[in-house]
Amino acid sequence: MVILTMKWFFKYFFKALRLIIGPIILFVDKVTSPRGIKRPEEEQQKIDKEVNNLALYQFKTCPFCIKVKRNNKRLSLKIETRDAQHNPIYRKELLQGGGEIKVPCLRIVDDKGNDSWMYESDEIMKYLQDRFAA
Repeated sequence: MVILTMKWFFKYFFKALRLIIGPIILFVDKVTSPRGIKRPEEEQQKIDKEVNNLALYQFKTCPFCIKVKRNNKRLSLKIETRDAQHNPIYRKELLQGGGEIKVPCLRIVDDKGNDSWMYESDEIMKYLQDRFAA
């Protein structure tokens, strides 16, 4: 009985903590948003076309997801974000394609239509940096 009570306590304690800290994290992110790279219009259009094959599965207030999104903004990458926390369709795609509900996750579709799924924020940022940095 004590273990069940402790599980309940921790579950709701952390849920309440996320409800309080989540909006603060989003506010700080919005206020301190980085500036993007300025590229010639032609080059930016080419990059915008390339990122159409990418999708970032994320939870809105996940610190690691915010870290990746800030990096995307810094690199001026308009990668589609998919909320796998609140959208059951995206959650199912993440589980079926990537194999687990873990964010951030970058879905990469190659020229032949094959998917690859990349987890870990540092790995995702390095991949994007290597591929799109000026």
